[in-house]
Amino acid sequence: MTKIMIVDDDKLVTDLLEKLLSIEGFQTISINESAKAVETAKRTNPDIFLLDLMMPQPDGFRLCRMLREEPQFAFTPIIIITALDDGDSRAVAFGAGANDYLTKPFHPDELIERIKEYIDVAE
Repeated sequence: MTKIMIVDDDKLVTDLLEKLLSIEGFQTISINESAKAVETAKRTNPDIFLLDLMMPQPDGFRLCRMLREEPQFAFTPIIIITALDDGDSRAVAFGAGANDYLTKPFHPDELIERIKEYIDVAE
């Protein structure tokens, strides 16, 4: 079963994503404190990360870099899900190591399709 770590400081967002992803048969791990994300990821070894950008320290850009610095997550897909819909934020996110970028609000089917694309590539 594919394990997806959701990191967003908004509990409502993580709850909604958990429900959506569990309906699709994914296992979820949610973190509402980005400072605990790397430690939890090392312990749980997720297959994909969903990260918000606008969070208290570390923000999503920094967290993405921190995950990429960990050898076990160097190639783990990272999908950014954020309200930031500008070219600079996209460029910084991709520069930090993100694989994909979705802006809120997004269509749930689009997120599921993107996740499945990364699963297919990994298998």
